[in-house]
Amino acid sequence: MGWAGEIQASPRHLQGSAMEPSTHEDRQALNECVIHLLHRAGQCAGDLFTEEVVDGGLTPRQYAVLVSVSLDEGLSQTDLVERTGIDRSTLADIIRRMLKKGLVSRRRTRNDARVYSVKLTDAGHDALRAAQPAADQADERLLAALEPAKRDEFLRSLNAIVRAIGPENAKNGA
Repeated sequence: MGWAGEIQASPRHLQGSAMEPSTHEDRQALNECVIHLLHRAGQCAGDLFTEEVVDGGLTPRQYAVLVSVSLDEGLSQTDLVERTGIDRSTLADIIRRMLKKGLVSRRRTRNDARVYSVKLTDAGHDALRAAQPAADQADERLLAALEPAKRDEFLRSLNAIVRAIGPENAKNGA
């Protein structure tokens, strides 16, 4: 299947050599490249989040961590990696910054002293409650780019991609 659902023998953005001069058609290929478009859409979503959550001082990833921990207090950092899709080293840095801000607490688990359990502090609960309306507004602004009838399908499609190709499936060779 091609980018727009048609069958293509070879996508335009993969044809030609790097030495050939760029044409309008070559530049248009980015507008049909799923990886590029998802990246750009993610940038737009992050920008909208930052615009809306001005006073909260949270990044989209910090917000995702707060939401995940609020839904299941005591998650390990490994659990958070799996639930958020944030890589291990980046998540460790996010947790470190959130510890400094007093948004989360972290302690070793009883079962395995190598594993940290993460919980929200009162300040973390407050930050999440304060950011939630702005995060919802950012979602609404992003989805407003789509016709109302297409919004649920868009969310289902994104979730299908994450489920099918997400990090937890990469381990299993899926």
